[in-house]
Amino acid sequence: MAVSRSETLIRELLETAEIEVNGANPWDLQVNDDKLYDRIVREVELGFGEAYMAGWWDCEAIDQLIARIFLADLASKLKGNWRLMLHALQTRLFNLQSKAKAFEVGEQHYDLGNDLYEAMLDKRLNYTCGYWKDATTLDEAQEAKLELVCRKIGLEEGMRVLELGCGWGSFAQYAAEKFGAEVLGVTVSKEQVALGMARCKGLPVELRLQDYRDVEGTYDRVISIGVMEHVGYRNYRTYMETTDRTLKDGGIAFFHTIGANFSTTGANAWSTKYIFPNGMLPSIAQLGKAMERLFVVEDWHNIGPHYDPTLMAWHANFEAAWPELKHAYDERFYRMWRYYLLSSAGGFRARAQQLWQVVMTRQGTPQPDCRFS
Repeated sequence: MAVSRSETLIRELLETAEIEVNGANPWDLQVNDDKLYDRIVREVELGFGEAYMAGWWDCEAIDQLIARIFLADLASKLKGNWRLMLHALQTRLFNLQSKAKAFEVGEQHYDLGNDLYEAMLDKRLNYTCGYWKDATTLDEAQEAKLELVCRKIGLEEGMRVLELGCGWGSFAQYAAEKFGAEVLGVTVSKEQVALGMARCKGLPVELRLQDYRDVEGTYDRVISIGVMEHVGYRNYRTYMETTDRTLKDGGIAFFHTIGANFSTTGANAWSTKYIFPNGMLPSIAQLGKAMERLFVVEDWHNIGPHYDPTLMAWHANFEAAWPELKHAYDERFYRMWRYYLLSSAGGFRARAQQLWQVVMTRQGTPQPDCRFS
């Protein structure tokens, strides 16, 4: 059978990343359906991810495969098809992170099932990057991350904290238990509120199903750990204005976010469709412009390399729990979730994304002691 032009192109591109089709290395691509080549050419990352979900290809070490693809910048050599251009155009024309759409990611992703997240995450249910400097286990890394955040914001007993995007209340519970803080957290996931409030019972913690833009009142500290990825480039200024409106004079603001190496107005088409609807990674330039005349940046800390071991730990937990989880989720979900976790790890390993922790104050506020690396 003659080799198609698409197959020749894909094989040649993969060879530049030292990836061999049906090779013996753990990162080599094992092709189960030759229609894969045309699909990658047509749809790039969307087609590649969907083809894995459909069983058209396999790989022993997807994380290593994706890291090599990122390091060789293969996706940029296949851009320009109409479907990806349509997706990019939609993100420019419409506010995909508007209030009307804010709850979509909660319904599609965070409400999937608490059984899944309880099996995959650490004991405190942190669904963000851990801090592995002195940690050897996922629980230790996530505990260290929470401690690091509390130290960076100078948290003290009796302080009122607003957390924009609170997840299952992992930070709120830690801040209340360890520091005696009073925390209000908001999230777009009803499952997170239900389980989080149960976990925080008896503590000065309130978790609400509410969009971050609708919060009222003022607080000693205003933070977010993993919500900026859902804010969208049209709303970065609104986020900063919300933080400014709710932060007391002399207070400290903080955010922890995955970040892009360059400014975009779009997102990975596969991730947007299957994992984080309307998600988007901010750049330093976009965030810097959004905070102009509102905040002074006191510290900008990149802990991006810590996300690779975090994701690999989540994947190991997911694989170990699959014999029980598969009764509630099908094989297609298994392949989707496995691809999500391992491809994300590969992206961070290749330094294609970063993880920033940023401490901010208003002009005139005494500089806090927030540099803890």
